[in-house]
Amino acid sequence: MRWFNFAHHKWLDLLFPPRADEIVLRDVSIDDFLAKVAPRLVPETRPGTVALLSFGDPSVRAVLHEAKYHGNEHAFLFLATALADYLRDADDLPKTRFNLVFVPVPLGKERRKKRGYNQIEEVAKRAVRELEIKIDTDLLIRTRETTSQVSLPREKREENMRGAFTASLKLRSASRAEISKHTYIVVDDVITTGATLQAAIDALKEVGAEHIIPLALAH
Repeated sequence: MRWFNFAHHKWLDLLFPPRADEIVLRDVSIDDFLAKVAPRLVPETRPGTVALLSFGDPSVRAVLHEAKYHGNEHAFLFLATALADYLRDADDLPKTRFNLVFVPVPLGKERRKKRGYNQIEEVAKRAVRELEIKIDTDLLIRTRETTSQVSLPREKREENMRGAFTASLKLRSASRAEISKHTYIVVDDVITTGATLQAAIDALKEVGAEHIIPLALAH
């Protein structure tokens, strides 16, 4: 049976040549991937961002690319499992999880339409299924399409993202007392300069959010 599966993969690879990142992903088990999780505080944002994985690791990079650009279900599973494990054991989260709200960083309308999904939402939805954490994708709105951060030098990234998010009408219509009693976990896939996450943090603070935990899958 193992020989059959190997031969089957070989034939499929000849017919549909796999991407380089797909090949890397095949050789990584979920246990191998979870062993790479090493949360650390990245001081580029205020408050600092917790980053779970190292983007410098080739297999981490492959998983992130497969999730972001190709909607790979295995990649979503790997990232969601890593995120859920962190959330389950994190010491810095409030003991009562009913006031926790998970906020994935939103994509612009055009980019979402072109891609068909927001990879952060897909990972987050899978991560919180078995946890007492609410996910809300309607709290932040991207106010404009932005140039891809990857294509910009470090010094231009903050300028590119400044004012890129605003709180939704749903959040603006809530009372400050209601907003302030929640802890918002704002999550993005990769943090480099922190410009994207900081813009999201600032939009939440503007309407009265007091407890915000920025989280990145990788740094």
